[in-house]
Amino acid sequence: MQESDALVISRVGAGDDDAFRELVERHGRAVFRVAFRVTGRTEDAEDVVQETFLRAYRQLDRFEARSNVRTWLHRIATNCAIDLIRARPKRETAEEPETLERAAAESDAEPPSPERSVLGTQIGERLRRAMALLTEMERATFTLRHFEGLSIDEIAGMLGLKTGATKHSIFRAVRKVRRELRPFIEV
Repeated sequence: MQESDALVISRVGAGDDDAFRELVERHGRAVFRVAFRVTGRTEDAEDVVQETFLRAYRQLDRFEARSNVRTWLHRIATNCAIDLIRARPKRETAEEPETLERAAAESDAEPPSPERSVLGTQIGERLRRAMALLTEMERATFTLRHFEGLSIDEIAGMLGLKTGATKHSIFRAVRKVRRELRPFIEV
């Protein structure tokens, strides 16, 4: 039986390095997914994961045991990803479609039919292009809402926005993504 995250955090606070490694192993993949979806690049996402866990370790005393560790780490990861995006040159592109294909190949699902595979690749390419068209804030709000399933209030708090600004950013992002995916929606 796995210890709760709160117990692992208390072990880390007591100086147990193995406990922090356990925390990284438990949440590293989820943090990477958030970072990748926000940044759009594997290298950037890997940097964000490292920075997220460094910040988490440094801010361990600020973590409240009644909070959810996953949410806390996602908040840190999102902030790190946004900081990285703001620091890099404008209009860099996201990952190539091969990354999406590789990720799909690593899943545990049974292999899709050739037609479904081609369609999935085409949709993935269109989604990548749509995400590249979004501003940093639109990408972050869209990712947190539609990939991570966070509420508007959670996103607003995480990004330091007002609720209305968060809704507007998500709305603009959804409109851009829909425009890009329209050929696949209209049958």
